[in-house]
Order: sequence, then C-alpha cells, then structure tokens
Amino acid sequence: MFDQTAIHQLKHTLRKSIDKNEVAGANIMLIKDGREIFYHQDGMADRDASIPISRNSIFRLYSLTKPITATSVMILLERGEIDLYDPVSRYLPGFNNQMVEKNGELVHIEREVHIHDLLSMTSGLVYGGSHRAGQETEALFKEIDCRLLGESPMSTLEVMNRLGQCPLAFQPGSYWQYGTSADVLGAIVEVVSGMRFGEFLQRELFEPLYMKDTGFWLPEEKRGRLVKTYADNGQGGLMLYTGNHLGIVHQMDRYPAFESGGAGLVSTIDDVAQFTTMLMNKGRLDGNQILRPRTVQYLTSATLNGVQQKGFESWHMRSGHSYGNLMRILTDCRTAGVLGSLGEYGWDGWLGAYFGNFPQEGLTFLFMIQKKDAGTTSLTRKLRNIVLSTF
Repeated sequence: MFDQTAIHQLKHTLRKSIDKNEVAGANIMLIKDGREIFYHQDGMADRDASIPISRNSIFRLYSLTKPITATSVMILLERGEIDLYDPVSRYLPGFNNQMVEKNGELVHIEREVHIHDLLSMTSGLVYGGSHRAGQETEALFKEIDCRLLGESPMSTLEVMNRLGQCPLAFQPGSYWQYGTSADVLGAIVEVVSGMRFGEFLQRELFEPLYMKDTGFWLPEEKRGRLVKTYADNGQGGLMLYTGNHLGIVHQMDRYPAFESGGAGLVSTIDDVAQFTTMLMNKGRLDGNQILRPRTVQYLTSATLNGVQQKGFESWHMRSGHSYGNLMRILTDCRTAGVLGSLGEYGWDGWLGAYFGNFPQEGLTFLFMIQKKDAGTTSLTRKLRNIVLSTF
C-alpha cells in the first residue's frame, strides 16, 4: 500500500499548483512491480468548456516521443536489419557530403554521421541557435510549418533529406547537443521497414502493447479528449495556446505527411504506462516480447564518453545524469537535484509529459500536463521527490 501521507502530499501539491495557475490540470500514476499503486487526476483539460482532466485524456507527447522512436530502432537492431555504425547517408541521400561550421566557415565533416550519433544526440544536428546550423534548421522547420496545412505538406523523407543538407553545429561524435536526431531516426526506420514510420510503430509497438490511443493524429471521435494547451500570460494566469510547433499540427486533426520521431505522438497516461511497463519488464508485456532483455539493457544505458558528457552537463538541471538512446540516465545521486537511484531513466516533452523508470525500486512515475515550454517543471520535481522519499 502506498504511503497515505505521501498521497495527501501529492494531491495537495498538485492542487496548490493548479490554484496558482501554474498548470490547468494533470494526471499522475505510480506503478510498482508491474502493478498500479496510485492514480490521481485534478484540474481541467479545457477551461473554457469546463472539461476536467480524466484518465482517458489525450496529451501531445512532444519529446516523450523520443524513447518510443529509440525503441523502434532497437527492434531493427536486434533483428540484424541495421548496424549502429551505419552512416545515415546509406538510408537518406541528403546526408551525403555534409558540411560543418568551424570558425564561421563551412568545412567538410571528418566522418559521416552514424545511427549511433543520432541515438546519443552527438550528431551535430540541432534545433536552433545563432550559428548557421541552427539558423538553417529553424528556416527548414518554418517551411514545414508554412506548408503544414496546405496542399503540399512536406513528407518525413523529404524533410529529413533536406535536413541533411543543413550544416552541422560540430563534428559528428565530438560533442553533445539536443536536436533533431530523433526525427532522422524515424525516417531511417521508414526506409528500412519499407512502411510509414507510424505504420511501423502501430504494428510493432502500439498494437502488441494495446496502446489504443497513441499515434501521430486523432480521428474525429477522439478529438474531444485532446487536452488543451496553456501558456503563461505574463500576469500570473494562463492563456490558451494553439500554435503549430516543430512541424506538428497542434489540433492533431489530420493524417500528417511528416511523422516526427522527435515530437509527433499523442497518447494517454494508460498507454504510456504500457510502454514504460514493457521496458521495466525487460521488453515483455502480457505475453508479447517487444525486445529481448539484453537489448533493453542497452537501450536504457548511458552512452556518452567524457568529452560528449561535458555538453550534456551544460544542461544544469540534468546534473547527476548522463544520456543515451534519447533518454536521461541517473549516474550520480549525490549531484542530482532530485531524489532518485542509480540507473533511473526516462524523458519529458515540451508540453510537460514525463516518465521515470526506477529499476532498483521496481517503480514507474508518470505525470501528464499540457503547458507551453514546460519540459520538466518544478512541480514535476516536487511530485517525484515526494514519491521517491517513500521508497
């Protein structure tokens, strides 16, 4: 039985945050040794329509899509269909003859970007920034957004081949920086499998894991369950946010040409729990073996070398962690700014969807919100600290 004092503290902390207009609503779930031990929901999915958050509320995952994409790559890995040292150009010709910015000039790369670089975010691909790599990447995503709702939206392969023509921010493998690597991985899965990335995920992950509300868009009958996104209004309140971002249609009301492996999925807390429980069960759930145990062990391990780690450590709030296969991994409990245990792994999304798996405790923590620029919030850390203090 989960600690009753901790239950009260979790509910009180969430309600206090809602009352302070930090979030509009959320749901939380804890799973211990494969069994749900706590679920709670509070606040609104749609303030204007007075629709509360519910267990079947659908959330935009944004970067919480990334661990699912990494899992799809591991499926191909253990089937012998890819090698992590394959050059990306083998699958996406736009990555031929890449350039990298050095001292304000473009020079040829010293070696090609490999799949392994994409999984560890050491590819030189970025989301933005003042350098040419960031500027050209931002320009590409603006073009994606401009064409998103028109008659000729850009496809996954078109976008990623174009991305390969943008300069890199640094030589492949020489540093760590968060960026568009996961989107490229989605395109590689599409090429290798011979099917749309979303179709591959549906067949290989969502159907066998019974993730019935997870995908790159929502049919009409499900759109009423999609949680509204809110942003700070600068005056201590929240305002509705409806913008498209990173090539994602915010309303999720159409089958997308660009299926973003880095940001594109929607899901429910129950569906995400199916995925995280499969990882905790070493690749198996309800009789379905998605990955073998050794593959899961690799998937959930840190992969950065010392030089690359310096890039990750520049992200102050990830202190005590390393990175690998599109997830954080806790490697030093002493320097982490949260309670946790060695080997903990997980990730979060731009709008605040969050998961953490704690193998030592047999515990999973799930938290779902929809707030612009949220990532891992102070509220998220407060809630997980309450939980981890009891185990």
